[in-house]
Amino acid sequence: MLPDPARIEEAAALLNAGELVAFPTETVYGLGADARNPAAVARIFAAKGRPASHPLIVHVSGLAAAKEWIAELPDAAKRLAEAFWPGPLTLVLPKAAGVSAGVTGGQPTVALRAPAHPVARALLAAFGGGIAAPSANRYGRISPTRAADVREELGDRVALILDGGDCEVGLESTIVACIGGGVTLLRPGAISRSQLRDIVGEVADADAASPRAPGRDRSHYAPGTPVSLVVAARLRAEVERGLARGGRIAVLARSAAPVASDRLVWRRLAEKPAEYGRSLYAALRELDRAGAARILVEAVPGDEPWAAIADRLRRAAAQAVDGAVTDAT
Repeated sequence: MLPDPARIEEAAALLNAGELVAFPTETVYGLGADARNPAAVARIFAAKGRPASHPLIVHVSGLAAAKEWIAELPDAAKRLAEAFWPGPLTLVLPKAAGVSAGVTGGQPTVALRAPAHPVARALLAAFGGGIAAPSANRYGRISPTRAADVREELGDRVALILDGGDCEVGLESTIVACIGGGVTLLRPGAISRSQLRDIVGEVADADAASPRAPGRDRSHYAPGTPVSLVVAARLRAEVERGLARGGRIAVLARSAAPVASDRLVWRRLAEKPAEYGRSLYAALRELDRAGAARILVEAVPGDEPWAAIADRLRRAAAQAVDGAVTDAT
């Protein structure tokens, strides 16, 4: 969806006035504020109910604009930005002295991304600065991939929502730290580990010494209805057992429903990971409204193309209790 110039100018004016503006990216919708305005940044945390220790991603137009936010640009980061920006890759780098602790979560690093969505790029051009923007939802909940999701999540806590249609990727960006001469994968996303390795060679896993990054809580991306991951071989038995108990059963799967029941809400997603990821959050929101006691999710494959999806599903299911089936690996 192409940007509306009048709405873009309105959004830029609101950002300059310290207001919050929700806007689309190719990954998910972001809740944006002027990253140089500490009071505006604080409004993001208040609107989301987000802990102040969690860093934000600053959205910039490109590599040249990113340089004012960083103390240095490691060669690996430069190569990654040249390969994948604009796009669904966030780089965590040593921060410049003037970057506020509200943006960084008190860390010596800052997270930067150049989004590819035409509405996001038009907004960045009109605003002329960095826009701090986590996902436009309440903290820990499902990220929004449509403008209607933002309205449902935040209501009047945001001054303006720019509608850019459904997000093309549908999952949050890959986050990579380029610190101390190394490259560390902090969060999987549409840019895979193999793609990163093709550019920079070795890519380490995050450990306790790695910078904090968005979306790494054990429980995250979660609907209000508890989620249970179920291996494919056990899905039918779990559905039949749930139906025998009475009540409604909600299921997210890559296969067709094995039984028919007016108490079974079955959402089938694509076999290909890119298409599955694009629809995942919308499907979870739909099933969250089904009135079921639990959402059963058929476990996805464990190979690299499914890594980001598997990560999101594990975190969505992390709060499941009371006999939840979590035997997927």
